Amino acid sequence: MFRTHNCGQLRINNVGETVTLSGWVQITRKFGSITFVDLRDRYGITQLFFNEAMTEQLNENSLGREFVVQATGKVIERSSKNPKMPTGDIEIEVTEYTILNKSLTPPFTIEDETDGGEELRMKYRYLDLRRNPLRRNLELRYQVGRVARNYLHEQGFLDIETPFLIRSTPEGARDFVVPSRMNEGQFYALPQSPQTFKQLLMVSGYDRYYQIVKCFRDEDLRADRQPEFTQIDCEMSFVEQEDILNTFEGMFKHIFKEIKGIDIADAFPRMTYKDAMWHYGNDKPDIRFEMKINNLKVNNEVFCEALNGVDFKVTDEAASILAIAVPNGSEYTRKQTDEITEWVKRPQIGMTGMLFIKCNTDGTFKSSVDKFFDEARQKQIAEQCGAKAGDIILILAGGEDKTRSAMATLRLEMAERLGWRNPETFAPLWVIDFPLFEHNEEDGRYYAKHHPFTAPKPEQAELMDQPERFGEINANAYDIVLNGTEIGGGSIRIYQKEMQQKMFAALGLSEEEAKEQFGFLLGAFEYGAPPHGGLAFGFDRLCALLGGDESIREYIAFPKNNSGRDVMLDAPASLDLKQLDELKLSIKA
Repeated sequence: MFRTHNCGQLRINNVGETVTLSGWVQITRKFGSITFVDLRDRYGITQLFFNEAMTEQLNENSLGREFVVQATGKVIERSSKNPKMPTGDIEIEVTEYTILNKSLTPPFTIEDETDGGEELRMKYRYLDLRRNPLRRNLELRYQVGRVARNYLHEQGFLDIETPFLIRSTPEGARDFVVPSRMNEGQFYALPQSPQTFKQLLMVSGYDRYYQIVKCFRDEDLRADRQPEFTQIDCEMSFVEQEDILNTFEGMFKHIFKEIKGIDIADAFPRMTYKDAMWHYGNDKPDIRFEMKINNLKVNNEVFCEALNGVDFKVTDEAASILAIAVPNGSEYTRKQTDEITEWVKRPQIGMTGMLFIKCNTDGTFKSSVDKFFDEARQKQIAEQCGAKAGDIILILAGGEDKTRSAMATLRLEMAERLGWRNPETFAPLWVIDFPLFEHNEEDGRYYAKHHPFTAPKPEQAELMDQPERFGEINANAYDIVLNGTEIGGGSIRIYQKEMQQKMFAALGLSEEEAKEQFGFLLGAFEYGAPPHGGLAFGFDRLCALLGGDESIREYIAFPKNNSGRDVMLDAPASLDLKQLDELKLSIKA
């Protein structure tokens, strides 16, 4: 027997028992003729006490960091207790120990606060996973999955697996492709989601399906993206939008109650896509705080009279002018306003500058453009922005899309500086009524805002026969947003062959192309497909938000870096010539 107890289990009531523990050496401390060793496993740390005789043995057979050790001895009460440790009232007086395996000196300290950089920790991920923060993150991930499964089971959902080797279809991001040895010149694709399979399961009569499933997208990465990620993927038959929103709002509340002890009693707010873009600048608004965007001018339509007749090139020529009122900002120094201006000029934001108006506590106004905007105009802008005495109004001007995106980012940045984005405060909402299509000016084509299987709003279905009105059609789609992060999205699906063909045609697919790529789905719709819809939660993102982090990497056991590489395995890697020959592949220089 390697152990009778784990390293986080023993307490004062175990004093007098003879036990055996196994684990890793966290640290060794020598005090003259006696030695203390912290022994660690997944469950915690227990202090081992080596008396003078046992210390002599240690001197001959010393214990280094991360050695794997088995120790037997009696549980005794510690003379110097450690109240910060669950096992801090006791220690093991060792009578026998065995080194099960030695260890090289680790490349970084395996402690809560490590000295290892992210790339180094990812290279030695098997060591990084021994640290408590990573252990807690993976335990949280397991708990979220378990709670979600229990909820869905109680709601009558079946967990049904779908294939990973499928055919490539144009659904959005690039596919990862897999060559087939047995079918020369042909390729599988890894699924970006189980979208068509879950719809086929609805056709098959499995009216409540779910999977916690891996998905794959070959796209540029950032902190909250990975080339392979996990979704809680769900689909339901004979439902409307409200049925789905209520079901998964219930799951979300259940997860928060079980994991965080937070009872979210109120219904989640509903916000249209149009309102989200207008007031927050993006479709995933953080509503933990106000500071909404004020639209002074949008696409050359002026909404604030103070902008008329100014003869100021910056505001006259800008297509859009947006503003936010930041509380208690009138006392910002020149250095502070210059710093914010430089912040919006960073390449990631892309603005050429920023204007501001200080609403002084004495009722006066001071602007960065006093030469063009007199105090009366500044006051008018302040009133339109709902600014109070002591606030500062930050103004961006430029093209509509860039300016709105920049203002959305600036809003979040100022909230961060004000301490308004507490990771332990949660504000979920539903964003609804998305556009069905996005128009690309470069190629003059329409693309699906979500994916090509999303149904239009029923009352707008007739507009699918009027291409000139495609821009007016709203999708029967919805996203769930938490603290400014989209953590899930879905839609009511198209379930009639004729409507699906209209959608494919609107996206520029010929009848032959649609049949070649999606003939299996169109064929299934001819055999009694029920009305259906669903939703997929970003499982990694949800876990990170519940853990109070922005990056999902720390909640994935073996993540990739920003280049999509697994630096531990050194993957992706080249294939040898024999493998390439078997696949009938060659590499272009």
